[in-house]
Amino acid sequence: MTQADLTHWVRPRVTTTQLRQDALLALALAFGATTTSLLYARTGMFNDEAPLWAWVLGIALCSLPLALRRRYPVPVAVVVSIGFFICGQFGVPEALMVNICLFIALYTVGAWEPRRQLAVASLIIITLSMVIWLVVSLIISSSDPDWLPGVSRVGLFSAFATFAALQIIMNLLYFAGAYYFGMNSWRAAHTKAVLEAQGRELELERQTSATQAVALDRIAIARELHDVVAHHVSVMGVQAAAARMSLEKDPTAAQRALETIEESAHSAVTELRSLVHTLRSPEADEPSSTVGVAQLPALVTESQRAGTPATLIIAGAPRALPLLVDVALYRGAQEALTNVRKHAGKGSAAEVRLRFGADQVELEVVDNGVRQTLGLGTGDRSAAAARRDDAGRANGAGLGLRGMRERLGAVGGTLESGSRDPAASPAGFMVRAAVPLATFAPAQAETQGVPA
Repeated sequence: MTQADLTHWVRPRVTTTQLRQDALLALALAFGATTTSLLYARTGMFNDEAPLWAWVLGIALCSLPLALRRRYPVPVAVVVSIGFFICGQFGVPEALMVNICLFIALYTVGAWEPRRQLAVASLIIITLSMVIWLVVSLIISSSDPDWLPGVSRVGLFSAFATFAALQIIMNLLYFAGAYYFGMNSWRAAHTKAVLEAQGRELELERQTSATQAVALDRIAIARELHDVVAHHVSVMGVQAAAARMSLEKDPTAAQRALETIEESAHSAVTELRSLVHTLRSPEADEPSSTVGVAQLPALVTESQRAGTPATLIIAGAPRALPLLVDVALYRGAQEALTNVRKHAGKGSAAEVRLRFGADQVELEVVDNGVRQTLGLGTGDRSAAAARRDDAGRANGAGLGLRGMRERLGAVGGTLESGSRDPAASPAGFMVRAAVPLATFAPAQAETQGVPA
């Protein structure tokens, strides 16, 4: 709930049950006022008997409007005040139930009127009106010797003056009590509504956070599976094709290809087991992945054994990198080399460049741009067709480039991909990742090694 909602908070709508309860209360008060007025008349405490119309009108106005007290608090309070005035001014023999009715009406204004300025103003006006009426009545009665006979009226501190002061004090306490309890009820309901709204917002935020956490976990798992499986399966596919073609002509080469397939399968299973172990034991102290730029020489060697010539160039002074940056760069190089084997075609070569700058680290993987399409040889494709294919790769149509962007974005890095030289034919393809290191505090000691 915003600050504007708190300022313009409106009490909930009156329910049918509450209206039914108020109607029963109004009828009970009307019956009680009629009964007590008859009893008061029987006692003879009231000298002047009120006319019948004042009797009926005063009790009716004091009690029956309370059936709508929650829906129309201020008008009901005004009507009840008029009924109270009629009963008092014309001597209706009732001094108990009409006071209860007026108190309930004033309390309801403080507790249920949503327009708070109107509530305060109406309570003040009704209170002042009643006190002025009381004071005027006392002044007029002070000159009537038949009213309270035997009570001294001589002197500032006479018995009558004391009686008048008590009447004024009791009435002020009466109105102050109605004001206090009504306003306190409003504040309590306001606080409850605010807490309930905040509770709903917190629950919504908790659900949203849980949903986002699950989504992020699924994306991370999908990215890890893609990085592990796509790389090793692409190596196994290339080597399986080489083994099939050289099985009869060169059994030794076929055997080497099969050995590479076996090693790739073993590596894939090992990394998958490590990933599953991490998922099953998230509280483990060991990091979920131990790969990093220190393993780039092995990655390049694996690419060469898979039939794609690759070289590694390291520029700048190598240094330890934060773990997340280390893993992101390694996975980026792994995915880029996998794309070279899958898309660049036979005879392609790749070059991996790792640059350590003063405030950032860069990884660049480029190939010579020889790509094939179904039914076309490498020499039959035009430069425009090659550029269109490279543009498709640059737009991240597959999951590989998308996963690389997500992984690098998580550590504050950026990814560029596209044709290496758009004017050349074939153009070649380039993937460049850059991660600024200034955002990582020096205290982040969770780093891995650097390539030898």
